[in-house]
Amino acid sequence: MIDKLLITPFQKFVKIESFSGILLFIATLLALIWANSPLAHLYDLLWQYKIGITTSDFELNKPIILWINDGLMAVFFFLIGLEIKRELLIGELNTVRKASFPFFAALGGMLVPVAMFFLLNNNQSTSNAWGVPMATDIAFSLAILKLLGKRIPLGLKVFLTAFAIVDDLIAVLVIAIFYSGNIEWILLGYAAIPILILVFLSYRNIYFPYFVFIMGVLVWYLFLKSGIHPTVAGVLMAFTIPIRQKIDIKTYSRKLMGIAKDIEETCEKPILSDHQIEQIDNLEDWTSQVQSPLQHLEHKLHNWVAFFIMPVFALSNAGIKFGADINLEMPLVINIALCLIIGNSVGVSLISFIGIKLKFAELPQGVKAIQVVGISFLAGIGFTMAIFIANLAFITNPEFIDSAKIGILIGSFTSGIIGYLILRFGSRYIQHK
Repeated sequence: MIDKLLITPFQKFVKIESFSGILLFIATLLALIWANSPLAHLYDLLWQYKIGITTSDFELNKPIILWINDGLMAVFFFLIGLEIKRELLIGELNTVRKASFPFFAALGGMLVPVAMFFLLNNNQSTSNAWGVPMATDIAFSLAILKLLGKRIPLGLKVFLTAFAIVDDLIAVLVIAIFYSGNIEWILLGYAAIPILILVFLSYRNIYFPYFVFIMGVLVWYLFLKSGIHPTVAGVLMAFTIPIRQKIDIKTYSRKLMGIAKDIEETCEKPILSDHQIEQIDNLEDWTSQVQSPLQHLEHKLHNWVAFFIMPVFALSNAGIKFGADINLEMPLVINIALCLIIGNSVGVSLISFIGIKLKFAELPQGVKAIQVVGISFLAGIGFTMAIFIANLAFITNPEFIDSAKIGILIGSFTSGIIGYLILRFGSRYIQHK
């Protein structure tokens, strides 16, 4: 019974992420077609159109694409933060034994692509893109696993998810440390005040959604102006959300049965009586207390991020123009593509197997070595996070952004195809054997 309760939410997560991967692919294709169509000028005009607030004392006026990359993506990173906190406390990363294998995989997926990038890079102007090939896109990866159906054991999907979460955590640290501008420490000090207040409230298991929202907007704005990328604020805010329930499930079940019995025993009328309405209000109150604030927020935001924020990000950022006047830095294109394909596949599989050999980690139940190799290629699908880091890497050298994006598209597509073929035919080989 417990296994079913644990597996069902995870299977729902995989289903959402898989469909999100399909939407990402459609949005990317649409962006490429639109940017190279007769309506290409509208593509540029739309994302560069400025909206915001301007007064005599205050101004926050940005192009739509920056509202997406700095604003909507902060919500995306907030969700990542919620997932990281949950996995660290009660999920697949809450013990050394559980976390060791995805940790070694993520470490390999970071170190080898970065080392390979510096080895192949011969242009000082593009060296800042070293963080681009180390990011994995969980939505695309799970979408490919979904295509493979029952050939893939559940343990492999759990491993990929845990690996991607560790990878996201590393990516967040990289963005915060290496891809932020000149830091205004005073503004960061101001931002620390509401964060510390929320940490204290979380410690006391006190949670007021509207108060957290207002504090979150304030922290986001202070980070935006401080030089630290505001998406980092999203992750920090996520860590202030309490995970504990105010009441346990047994208490809730007892109250639920009492309320249901009380409502059933009241007289039947065409509309609810005052007493029945009061009991329903009590039910809503008890329901809010039994829900973990973190779990509730994660559940509510997941669909918005998967079905709206990520596709909009892809639509606004993947529109590369392939005209005759495009000026590509081909060494950068090749470097990023190779690092995604070879760097991740070698790094993830090699470091994972070294961890197993040294007995620091072990394969998840039901997972075979050939399947880990297949997953290591899927780790090279770096679409969403890779494009995001590329935008940060070349914020002062925008002429290289298109080259980086083409390298990401080539590397991600190739990695996905190879990973799919290995998992499909490798799984068949395992079954026959």
